[in-house]
Amino acid sequence: MDAETRVRTHFSESIEVKEAAANVLPEPIAAAGLLMGQSLQNEGKILSCGNGGSAGDAQHFSSELLNRFERERPGLPGIALTTDSSTLTSIANDYSYEDIFAKQVRALGRDGDILLAISTSGNSENVNRAIVAAHERQMPVVALSGKDGGSMAELLTANDVEIRVPADRTARIQEVHLVVIHCLCDLIDEHLFGG
Repeated sequence: MDAETRVRTHFSESIEVKEAAANVLPEPIAAAGLLMGQSLQNEGKILSCGNGGSAGDAQHFSSELLNRFERERPGLPGIALTTDSSTLTSIANDYSYEDIFAKQVRALGRDGDILLAISTSGNSENVNRAIVAAHERQMPVVALSGKDGGSMAELLTANDVEIRVPADRTARIQEVHLVVIHCLCDLIDEHLFGG
């Protein structure tokens, strides 16, 4: 397969996965947007975490809240738990890498806050431990995953929202996660600031 054909294949696969996601994800995305909007309206904040590309997504979401998405508005409280290298390395060194997000959730999270937990496989142990910590803090979780939901799916409760991309390929899941993040930002802005 030549290079141009490979590129076209990537676009075709991405479109197919997004079309499949558009058929199954609007309801949980809308529920998550409402949950997040209500939390922020009630003086809560949103903590986000993930690894690798999902860490980038967590930071992207947080920056859209803190700065702005598409409209002029006050900044909103969002914290990406992936950005403080001193905290991450001290927890990983003194305890374990699996605890890097959970310890931050226990220190920063409060009842009424929300955890945005991102893992394409649903099997990231440090993200799953953050979910457990969020539940200890009475924090609902919005979980972004793919594939079969992994072990993350088993941790979620009726108070949480699972947004599972119907795909198995990591790159395609991450592409839909970005669309989901932009949908959430739009829904939050609409909830808090109107049309």
